[in-house]
Amino acid sequence: MRISVPTETKDNEFRVALTPAGVHDLVQAGHEVFVQSGAGVGSSMSDAEYLQAGAQLLDDAAEVWARAELMLKVKEPIPTEYASLREALVLLAAVPLAADRPLTERLLADRVTAIAYETVQTADGALPLLAPMSEVAGRLAPILGAHTLLRSQGGLGLLMPGVPGTRSGHVTIIGGGVAGRNAAGVAVGLGADVTVFDTNVQALRQLDERFAGRVKTAASNPFDLDRAVVNSDLVIGSVLIPGARAPKLVTHDMVARMRPGSVLVDIAVDQGGCFADTRPTTHTDPTYMVEGSVFYCVTNMPGAVPNTSTSALTNATLPYVRAIARGGWRAAMQNDPALALGLNTSAGAIANAGVAEAHGLQATPVESFFTA
Repeated sequence: MRISVPTETKDNEFRVALTPAGVHDLVQAGHEVFVQSGAGVGSSMSDAEYLQAGAQLLDDAAEVWARAELMLKVKEPIPTEYASLREALVLLAAVPLAADRPLTERLLADRVTAIAYETVQTADGALPLLAPMSEVAGRLAPILGAHTLLRSQGGLGLLMPGVPGTRSGHVTIIGGGVAGRNAAGVAVGLGADVTVFDTNVQALRQLDERFAGRVKTAASNPFDLDRAVVNSDLVIGSVLIPGARAPKLVTHDMVARMRPGSVLVDIAVDQGGCFADTRPTTHTDPTYMVEGSVFYCVTNMPGAVPNTSTSALTNATLPYVRAIARGGWRAAMQNDPALALGLNTSAGAIANAGVAEAHGLQATPVESFFTA
């Protein structure tokens, strides 16, 4: 199979969809791998390493797209890449369609087979392709939040761990999944007073056991969440419903009652965000003010640490890429129900119920796509 890896084009997106080691694996299996020149430089992975691994380097992005039967990307295509979308192309990437109507319409119009990292889901509910980036974003969120709390960044000027005789920062994390657990671990390590909210009491039990009581847990409900958010220095939103838009759990009124200079970091921004005032930002211009509080809503947070993120992503995606390349996406999905749940669009139709519901469209059962 012809597999292509372009340079990512989103603002300050330095990750790349495949490491040289991943290229070597696929080339050894008999596949052709085309990598855009310089695609890995931002992740500290040189063209020379890709050449040594067996990749064919191409300078022109349009040619990289044109050669592909399977296109591997980190983030979703942006409008400048839409002209390269076409029927018979299989796209494997983060494709948050529930919050992106224009991209959804374009994938449908061009009859692209789009497989989304965020909806590949195993029988136990795990999200194996989203998990590594959730881990990275979760661990980054308290670090970025602590930095944003500096007065020079618009924050209230609070040192997260405090010093003897002063208070530490109060951190509320909404969502106890992969990102939330990782956020809690780093926030505790920074010396913060941490509370995690989730509707899943079993997840809260696991957090309590993992952190041996160093993290407070709370069953999520509007009354208690309101009180916690208003009294927080840092709020981290990490709510995810696979394929669907994130619920708005922090209202504008809550933010208006928060301490001026408090910080809100929305990891769920790709899915529309779980704060009412969330709007997507970039690494170039990451924050904005709402009622005196600072919002950090960068849509590609893990892109800030691309060397770590690229390696973690390839570790997770490579088994699925192998399967698709070996027998085609239909056969791979028939053999793996988890991968089948990753199918979002194909042949001009939507396969994911959450995406269809978000746009008021009809979903087509995944099984109906398995006959060419």
